[in-house]
Amino acid sequence: MTYPKELKEYPQLEEKTYPFRVFFNGCRDTRPEQNILFLHWHEHFEIIVMRKGSAIFHVDSKPYQVTPGDVIMVPSGGLHVGYSLSRGDIEFVSIVFHASLFKDRNQDSQHEQFVAPYLENRYQLPVKPADDNPACAAYYTLLESVIAEVQLKGPAFQLVVKNQLHLFFTLMSRSFPSQHIDGRQQNERYSVNRERFKPLLEYLDSHYDEKISIEFAAKFVSLNPYHFCKTFKRLTGRTFIDYVNLCRMNEAERLLLETNDTVTEIAGRVGCDNPNYFTKLYKQYKGVTPSAARK
Repeated sequence: MTYPKELKEYPQLEEKTYPFRVFFNGCRDTRPEQNILFLHWHEHFEIIVMRKGSAIFHVDSKPYQVTPGDVIMVPSGGLHVGYSLSRGDIEFVSIVFHASLFKDRNQDSQHEQFVAPYLENRYQLPVKPADDNPACAAYYTLLESVIAEVQLKGPAFQLVVKNQLHLFFTLMSRSFPSQHIDGRQQNERYSVNRERFKPLLEYLDSHYDEKISIEFAAKFVSLNPYHFCKTFKRLTGRTFIDYVNLCRMNEAERLLLETNDTVTEIAGRVGCDNPNYFTKLYKQYKGVTPSAARK
């Protein structure tokens, strides 16, 4: 698994006419609490289909446990991150697309009434729909059809994918017709905390080589340290120190695999002045020593 250096992702989609892409994600021999999806957000809608193993995804501060067959809906702009809950292999598929995929339907009054509000975040589908309405799981076969079309890439597969996704959202809108976001919920959906923390998370993502205290981070988002720690844990699923260490070890893993720098040099580049402590920390997060990882 690789980790993007930018917290905000700009997914490379198929093409402008059909702005979607399917990502096949896999992590071998995972350990409990191992990071399987890097914390990020993007302006695209994402549907995660769990295939193998068990995991927990945090979407906008809320945790959702998943096992094979479960589906997670990540709205555009939503912060999301994933961790393994079990030992063994993890596999999940991400269907990522932009709302403009359906721009040709904008003059369709039925589309504007039933589908467009979900894509534009005026209505909100539950993050884990089957927990709220088990009957909607019957529509998940449409997602499997989308995945199969992308794998086979038959003639006009893009058109099939587009129509299957539109049908999926149409049927889901029947299952959740009253999920309108009023003013109070809108503020909760685009929570002050989420938007407030994004610049801090971006800062941490590019300053992992610096010593950053809880007090500094709390001041960065204008919270006292106590409330900062509680909010940060809800948002990311990890404590602040744990998250900073994870960022450092993710970058260390990249440097070990992509550069010829020595372990001592890499330790310094990720903010660990003591190579022995770096080795201990790396093994704690990655399960192997830095030297073993490079081999």
